[in-house]
Amino acid sequence: MTLSVQFATMAIMVLSGIYLGIAQDTFRRFSVHWKGKRVTSYFLEISFWLLQTLIIFYCLFLVNAGEIRLYIFLACLLGFSFYQALLNTLYKRLLERVIDIFRAIFQFFKRLFILLIIMPLKWIFLVCSSVIIFLFQIVIKLLGFIFKVILFPFLLIGRMLQPFIPEKFKKLLHKSSPIYSTIRIKLKKGIEYLTFRRR
Repeated sequence: MTLSVQFATMAIMVLSGIYLGIAQDTFRRFSVHWKGKRVTSYFLEISFWLLQTLIIFYCLFLVNAGEIRLYIFLACLLGFSFYQALLNTLYKRLLERVIDIFRAIFQFFKRLFILLIIMPLKWIFLVCSSVIIFLFQIVIKLLGFIFKVILFPFLLIGRMLQPFIPEKFKKLLHKSSPIYSTIRIKLKKGIEYLTFRRR
């Protein structure tokens, strides 16, 4: 291994140590979202460290074909210590600022989506449902009018024939009147329910 390769390897390992500190703080910042889930926490923790190991080894492979020496670990530790001593607080502040920016962008697009997509669809639905209910009410009233027109001659004939109806039959009709009243009330409530005119 030439001197230039060794120097490049040390520089890359120092930067890898700094990167490892940044990656760790970023991971710890978002780990609060799955802190109470033990299985998820273990899985993500193991996956995180395996991924960082592969990334650092890949950087080492690009520089010196993956040749490992003791000074490589020392250089990586030096970079990590440098980050913890001088860059840790600054990066955490920067990370929070970036998170706030992305959160604000997300809220903006969320409100924009609600304003441009959800609200128009809601108003279209309300207008269509109002039109359908209005037409349904007209149909119900029209059917009720037609029903009254059809029944009018029979009611007129019944009133004309009322003096000739036997008393026993009148008493039977009088006893049955609660049943017809109940049916009438049920039908009226059903129509009011269907036409959304609840009292």
